[in-house]
Amino acid sequence: MEYVVLNNGLKMPKLGLGVYQITDEFECRNTVESALDIGYRLIDTAQAYHNEKFVGDAIKQSNIPREELFITTKLWLADTGYKSTIKAFENSLKKLGLDYLDLYLIHQPIGNYYGSWKAMEELYEQGLIKAIGVANFMPDRLMDLICNNKILPAIDQVEVNPFCQRQIDEIMMKEKNVQMQSWGPFAEGRNNIFQNEVLQKIADKYQKSIAQIILRWLLQRNIVCIPKSVRIERLKENFNVFDFKLSNEDMNLISTLDTKKSCFFSHYDPKIIEWLCSMK
Repeated sequence: MEYVVLNNGLKMPKLGLGVYQITDEFECRNTVESALDIGYRLIDTAQAYHNEKFVGDAIKQSNIPREELFITTKLWLADTGYKSTIKAFENSLKKLGLDYLDLYLIHQPIGNYYGSWKAMEELYEQGLIKAIGVANFMPDRLMDLICNNKILPAIDQVEVNPFCQRQIDEIMMKEKNVQMQSWGPFAEGRNNIFQNEVLQKIADKYQKSIAQIILRWLLQRNIVCIPKSVRIERLKENFNVFDFKLSNEDMNLISTLDTKKSCFFSHYDPKIIEWLCSMK
């Protein structure tokens, strides 16, 4: 396993399991248990995924020492604000069956997230959270949060994949010592990513899958990634990315695939913000 060290000194695995859209109890528990057996130690869930309890049950079943795990969950926009965040955090911690969180993120830059950040700073200072951060914050929102609060976000979890590479965002985050984390590394299969000729050529060269090439590309950019799969063979494949390294030439080839656009939606689109707000 490779690791990053966050801006507060916390060590975090660079590769983990995301459990977005795994809402069936048996499937979620089985997936997390399988991942932990394979060697995953970073598990990323969220209040909005409706599976925190299933993740917690799998963690308990594993009997892996708590200090070896890195557990992330996220605050949904319906609970932004100081008091609501405290309550939501307590509910998430209870569902997960944990005494503390390794990482707690504000899921979207919507609502009273300043009140939420104040609450999260206090929970962090109390030792109930080891690191606090955000998700889906574009550079302007991230800079605003940095400039107007006491504690620097440790993480900004954003969409990063070969078609949406966030190179400008990456420069800003490095300057401010905020760790970039990728969600949607495979773009959920969009734009025929698993049939892409450039990626397939590189995969053939290293005798790896396209998924493994994408994960290796992210790791070499020092970006934490949390690919999701419910199939044990894919879980093993995604984890088997530490025995090779992409050349600079191949890294540069992948950079040519960047469209500089989201494969899903833009947080700069008012209609998207209106849609997200309707999900409260």
